[in-house]
Amino acid sequence: MSLISEFREFAVKGNVVDLAVGVIIGAAFNGIVKSLVDQVVMPPIGLITGGIDFSKLEWVLRPENPATEAVEKVAIQYGAFLNTVIQFLIVAWVVFLVVRGINSLRRQQAAQPDPAPAAPTPTEALLTEIRDELKARPNP
Repeated sequence: MSLISEFREFAVKGNVVDLAVGVIIGAAFNGIVKSLVDQVVMPPIGLITGGIDFSKLEWVLRPENPATEAVEKVAIQYGAFLNTVIQFLIVAWVVFLVVRGINSLRRQQAAQPDPAPAAPTPTEALLTEIRDELKARPNP
């Protein structure tokens, strides 16, 4: 099997396509969560804490020198990190809820008894009788 045909077989399998769809939806969901955190969650928190914009919080290790044109400022931007942590917690919570829901559905399906096997068709019943009669005959 050539490398190209083997790759084609791999790429068209259902689970690869499902994975691609999941990655695309995940990227879109990430944008929604970023907007939620930056524009909905953090402004009220900033208002409660005295109008602080968390995305701009930083510890300046070396301030910028106005006499030079080069950007020299070195800072640890912990506010942006806090925003990212909150985004992660929201995404983790949603994924947890989705997995919890799927596991709940799986448990419900596992708890349901399997349906009783269907009654044999007339042909199957006749073949069963023939088989039983052949077993009952003495071997010559």
